[in-house]
Amino acid sequence: MALGIPGFQVDGMDVRAVKAAGDEAVEHCRAGKGPMILEMQTYRYRGHSMSDPAKYRSKDEVQKMRSENDPIEKVRVRLLENGWASEDELKAIDKDVHDIVADSADFAQTDPEPDVSELYTDILL
Repeated sequence: MALGIPGFQVDGMDVRAVKAAGDEAVEHCRAGKGPMILEMQTYRYRGHSMSDPAKYRSKDEVQKMRSENDPIEKVRVRLLENGWASEDELKAIDKDVHDIVADSADFAQTDPEPDVSELYTDILL
């Protein structure tokens, strides 16, 4: 009998594989079978942090991965090829996402810190 938390590796560069694995893990957990570990195997385009220049990869390698395996680009191409979205619709979505990120970054940098009394708000003890 195997002991421990079950889990498996997932191609984290494939949004369909990630969705399927997530669905399986949710079903497993909701069935009362306990937790499940999903190891998402991805390719990092940049270094680990701002202090990591990622000199262990060539620019050509990174560009090749981006052009051949980028999960967002794969979805974009699939949407266009199947007629599920137009280029204009995808550009509008990109603009909306960019605006949300910019607004969120601005909020994070300019909004005052919450009062200490908020520390346990929405926390189940």
